[in-house]
Amino acid sequence: MFKILIAEDDRKLCQLFERVLIKNGYYTRGVTNGKEALDALDKEYFDLLITDIMMPEMDGYELIESLRQAGNNMPVLMVTAKTEFDDLKMGFLSGTDDFMVKPININELVLRVGALLRRAQMINDRRQTIGSTVLECDSLTITTEDKSIVMPQKEFMLLYKMASFPGKIFTRQELMDDIWGYDSNSETHTVDVHIGRLRDKFKNNPDFDIVTIRGIGYKVVRK
Repeated sequence: MFKILIAEDDRKLCQLFERVLIKNGYYTRGVTNGKEALDALDKEYFDLLITDIMMPEMDGYELIESLRQAGNNMPVLMVTAKTEFDDLKMGFLSGTDDFMVKPININELVLRVGALLRRAQMINDRRQTIGSTVLECDSLTITTEDKSIVMPQKEFMLLYKMASFPGKIFTRQELMDDIWGYDSNSETHTVDVHIGRLRDKFKNNPDFDIVTIRGIGYKVVRK
């Protein structure tokens, strides 16, 4: 079970986040400021942080900067009432991974949390093996028995995502959200184009096939 820390001084909003996330299968803990969040992180492991910006004691910017300076790369979703570009810029510069502006759409929050956790899991694994084919995240390299190929980033991450869960069907929208980002302006047809390129490159691969599930999406299956 993924564990989520919520730093939000609005107790009713914090409780709402907790109820919704628990309903969706997550463990949660709520705190009211950045200092309490750091104390919680010292005592307990969490997979993801949701934090407000404006909080007493220590605000969201300071909290995230403290985490990054300490080498903690956990995914962070920042929620705030601030809408100015400079505020968004400061959030990303401090090290946040995603941003939501209040009032928060709860269903969207759940989607963003899921996407951030999936992306973090892919990055943390760094390497996937399917048969004799090895996918190396750090170098974007795919190695088979007879050759090694350095891939364009999006193509690599698309195949890496599917190869991490052989047999699992991914919708085009899921792949768009995970690889291109939730806020991407690209259309889901982009996924089809990249799948076509991957099929051309690995049509003779002895370890896997990329299968189209008509009207839904794609999956990687072992041969």
